[in-house]
Amino acid sequence: MHVLVTGGAGFIGSAVVDQLVEGGHEVTVVDWLHPAAHQRRPDYLNAGARYTWADLRDLDVARAAVVDVDAVCHQAAMVGLGVDFADVVDYVAHNDGATAALLRALHDRDFAGRLVLASSMVVYGEGRYRCVAHGFVRPGPRTSARLDAGDYEPRCPECDGELVPEAVTEDAPTDPRNVYAATKLHQEHLVAAYAREHDAAWVALRYHNVYGPRMPRNTPYAGVASIFRSAAERGEAPRVFEDGGQRRDFIHVDDVARANVAALVAPDSAPLSGCYNVATGRPHTVLDMAEALVAAAGDDRSPAPEVVGGYRLGDVRHVFASPARAADRLGFTAEISFAEGMAAFATAELRGTA
Repeated sequence: MHVLVTGGAGFIGSAVVDQLVEGGHEVTVVDWLHPAAHQRRPDYLNAGARYTWADLRDLDVARAAVVDVDAVCHQAAMVGLGVDFADVVDYVAHNDGATAALLRALHDRDFAGRLVLASSMVVYGEGRYRCVAHGFVRPGPRTSARLDAGDYEPRCPECDGELVPEAVTEDAPTDPRNVYAATKLHQEHLVAAYAREHDAAWVALRYHNVYGPRMPRNTPYAGVASIFRSAAERGEAPRVFEDGGQRRDFIHVDDVARANVAALVAPDSAPLSGCYNVATGRPHTVLDMAEALVAAAGDDRSPAPEVVGGYRLGDVRHVFASPARAADRLGFTAEISFAEGMAAFATAELRGTA
């Protein structure tokens, strides 16, 4: 199978490329090497893939990239919360604009093959919550006043009572709460609209908190795992916002790459198209992750994590997932445990950025 991997030089995209090449597939990569994620061309590029260094938003680039491909794995995107709302133009241009150009190019050749999109759990907003009195409820965004007071847990919108967080499933309502989240949901909508019009199979993989080698370091667009890992490497205490009790599902990049390959090669069956959580099903707190990285580093220079309070307004409190749909329909189950993955990540090579 000939697969186009957009963003195939990046953190997750490169892992997908490696697994596809290892599986005997022909791989074409288009990557712009966005300066927010890349200081230079990476030295880990797979010799078995063909690379084009160009901006996918250019329709001529997109048209050249999709020639003769059997499937598309769309990883290219700006990720993370960014610096502030001023990033909105870049996020929309790179995430929505590049997706639109890619789909227009596929439309021009009447492509009806498999489309796999890198989406994100951020489309859910807060996760799934249950109130003892009112059952499952959807709490609104946490207010600055409560966050400033150190009241981090969402409250029942009916009675202001305590809530119990539970695993979110793919049929949960979406509620994007920052610019990045809004663009990821729009990408899902664009891909779904294309697939309906062209009778193509599509899969949106809603990644949970991905970590592993080749993550970019020293950038505000990096994930929390990279930020903590870089701090420990410098001999600094990882700074944990809120009280560290935020629950997430941390999943290794190699497992995420396996999920992409599974989505690309799964048989064309009626229930294939749709959204899938890519998660382990075993949540941990952000403080758990910071402590695991410091412990795994095994270096006396790395002090214990420091819980500093504070918050980022675009963050949510708890979001972790049920991976049952991916297991049932794609045959994907995460294989790397939290302990094993964090131990390896503590000394893994990260990608330098400016």
